[in-house]
Amino acid sequence: MNTWRSISGFQYVKLLAASGGIILLSACATGSDTARTSGSGDQNGQPIPMDSCDTASIRYAIGEAFDEANVSQLQSESQSRQVRVLRPGDVATMDHRPDRLNIHVDSNETVEALRCG
Repeated sequence: MNTWRSISGFQYVKLLAASGGIILLSACATGSDTARTSGSGDQNGQPIPMDSCDTASIRYAIGEAFDEANVSQLQSESQSRQVRVLRPGDVATMDHRPDRLNIHVDSNETVEALRCG
């Protein structure tokens, strides 16, 4: 029978690594949908979901000339909290933010795509 005294140093390191891995995986577990709402509420006291980006309402902008002045209008109509304009060759982070509107602009300054994330 193994006791703590008879465990070798290598076995002890493996045991610690496995325990740490379990702790890290449990920390990455997702919570319920209620955890994904902001602390503020709407006028009725209902929480506003963080993933409030809707590109269906702004599809009209695809194929149109891009204008920085229209960014705030697109943000408002899509109900997004953030906007990111991406041009060819731009470097972008791969983090997914459901509340962010990504405006993809081609080399001719035409709106190519609108995506949330």
